[in-house]
Amino acid sequence: MSGAEITCREVWLSRGGLEFAFDFSLAAGGAAALMGPSGSGKSTLLDLVAGFEAPGSGAILIGDRDVTQDAPARRPVSMVFQENNLFGHLDVFANVALGRSPSLSLDEREREDVNAAIARVGLNGKEKRLPATLSGGERQRVALARVLVRDRPVLLLDEPFAALGPALRADMIALVRELSTERGMTLMMATHHPEDAERIADTMLYLEAGTIAADGPVSTFFGPDMPEAFRRYVGTE
Repeated sequence: MSGAEITCREVWLSRGGLEFAFDFSLAAGGAAALMGPSGSGKSTLLDLVAGFEAPGSGAILIGDRDVTQDAPARRPVSMVFQENNLFGHLDVFANVALGRSPSLSLDEREREDVNAAIARVGLNGKEKRLPATLSGGERQRVALARVLVRDRPVLLLDEPFAALGPALRADMIALVRELSTERGMTLMMATHHPEDAERIADTMLYLEAGTIAADGPVSTFFGPDMPEAFRRYVGTE
């Protein structure tokens, strides 16, 4: 599997009395961090790419395919949320297997793939554990294993590690970067933590008032040529 280019072409959306306008491209296999104040549009942008929101105008392309009207299930996208979306009554194996088969009807090869994904994220031996018995980091590892068995070219993350402590968050960021690089996935992650953006991304999209106020290489954002809008933001964090 390899990543796919993400393009928002003059995308406009009005929601809750707020207006959002996005126009950008992220190269296939690229990793972008989305930063900006609360309410600036980070989650809205991810929801538009994932299909949970439909734009009022404009087009969203993944690769060479226009997905603007496609339902989330038809888009070549996986998404990880802060709350990790695990089913409490299902064990680790079943929660991961849902990424391959919603009916949990797996053949032997698919069961091997699920077990391999669980082992890859460091949860070997915990296949029968329920989510309530896992730590926050372990639950997010389950969500990442499900991403692996879904095998989609685009990975979206909406502040998935915000509730974790700094050391564990750093470990999870390193794991996501490693997995996305192995698979060649295109990655977009919303975060409030500048250090997370530096660790995971090569591109920064800084959002303000519903639009992309600045973008460019992450190294520029954390160097002497830091955009003024971003300088104001990190100066108040």
